[in-house]
Amino acid sequence: MDGRVLGALNVPTHRQRHAQRAARADAAASDDAHDDSVRLDKWLWAARFYKTRELAQAAIEAGRVKSEGERVKPAHPVRAGHRYTITRDGLSWTIEVTAVTDKRGSATVAQGLYREDEASVAERMRVIELNRAAGHSPFKGRPTKRQRRKIEDFLAEP
Repeated sequence: MDGRVLGALNVPTHRQRHAQRAARADAAASDDAHDDSVRLDKWLWAARFYKTRELAQAAIEAGRVKSEGERVKPAHPVRAGHRYTITRDGLSWTIEVTAVTDKRGSATVAQGLYREDEASVAERMRVIELNRAAGHSPFKGRPTKRQRRKIEDFLAEP
């Protein structure tokens, strides 16, 4: 260090001390950037639970995404090993995060970001089967032109 010599001590100048503090802050910021965490809304979007980050944020704020039974905020940091319960369209997923990313990839890549509990899979399949047995239609709202034609053809059969 080039500093002024005060007696026998080598003391850095104000600018040198400021530069050292800035360098330490930059090093700490780069360590924080590499701590493998990402916002919850970004991760849910990247893991393909929601089509947009806006939908993910709305679901989180509505309390449909919980971490160990507690509500979280969209900026909640997601790290590998965290567990979440996600409720969407009457279905529930209990997952453990295995990888963290903020980039949206293919569906196969997205499935590698988490591991779902066997009990969660079984319960979701049970609910889907109950809905099918009850006659709930996967179609919502008015039928499309194609669906209407199929209905008319079905009703016109002798």
